[in-house]
Amino acid sequence: MKQDRFNMLKKHNREELEKAIKEGRADMRMKGLCTYLNSLENFFTSSSCSGRIVLLSVKSIGEKQPKAFHRKWHRKVKLKEVVDALEEKTREKELWFKLDPFIIHIGARDLENARKVLKCMRAAGIKRGGIIVAQKGKFLIELQGTHAMALPVKSHGEELIGREYVTFLVKQANKKLGENYKRLELFERVCRRELQ
Repeated sequence: MKQDRFNMLKKHNREELEKAIKEGRADMRMKGLCTYLNSLENFFTSSSCSGRIVLLSVKSIGEKQPKAFHRKWHRKVKLKEVVDALEEKTREKELWFKLDPFIIHIGARDLENARKVLKCMRAAGIKRGGIIVAQKGKFLIELQGTHAMALPVKSHGEELIGREYVTFLVKQANKKLGENYKRLELFERVCRRELQ
């Protein structure tokens, strides 16, 4: 029964990845790693993101509420892109600039294989991760990067920071995103060497 459950989850998630790739919805930076892990007998991937820079519209930080992407980039951004987006009118009370690090969920057939993923995580220098589900036929590991930032940049239509600081902010976010990508690439190399 537990093997049937794992195989069912693996098949479903592999089909979802293939569909997302075909439809152009997949995060292309994650394609190699996810395709490789899904090709292995004892692993599959579910949700994943290689990291992104976003401008997030919110009614008020701290309250439970839906948030909306004012802008979202799964790559380094140009200063002009951020400045242009900041100059646009928003209906929400606040606009936040965020750098979200990579996140990946990996399914393993059993505890032994889950531990192999954690070993790869440590070898790649990833500090944030662990087993989040441990059930018969389903071991799920979540790994997340640590390069992140979040701060308010607009309130009630007024920009809270000057252009000099926006320039600094974009430079730092791009640098951190680059470091995030390097860590993810190292993890993929370690997985290809250690997981088979």
